[in-house]
Amino acid sequence: MPSFDTVCEPNLVEVKNAVDNTAKEIATRFDFKGTSAAIEIKDKDITVFGDTDFQLGQVQDILTSKLTKRNVDVRFLDKGKVERIGGDKVRQVLKVRSGIESEAAKKVQKAIKESKLKLQASIQGDAVRVTGAKRDDLQAAMALIRKEIADLPLSFNNFRD
Repeated sequence: MPSFDTVCEPNLVEVKNAVDNTAKEIATRFDFKGTSAAIEIKDKDITVFGDTDFQLGQVQDILTSKLTKRNVDVRFLDKGKVERIGGDKVRQVLKVRSGIESEAAKKVQKAIKESKLKLQASIQGDAVRVTGAKRDDLQAAMALIRKEIADLPLSFNNFRD
């Protein structure tokens, strides 16, 4: 029976490269000389440091431009709240999303059920498997999912005939 998996997986190598390039640009830019502007990555958490909220925004703008150059969707980043650390310095943690949360998976499942296509959607861990009898229905389901769930950078893999 034909099927495919709906997943939310970033290319972590490209994310790390984008963070490294952002750190290099921060080190060489004139407007960041003598400031505490910095960026670092640990596992799936990107931490941005700066002197002010405005500077955090500048570093995030650089990061988003580096991510888009490397074909990584910016929607993978979950922005945390801005925290004050010692003195007038601030930091913000950006989490890199990986996997579909249960609420989003239920949205995908509900959208497929309401579409009246002859398909079944089942939640399997952090992915949603969609199975059906016809390839055309599966391709219609992919288009439907992209349209309905626009806030997540979903991709489709494991397409089987």
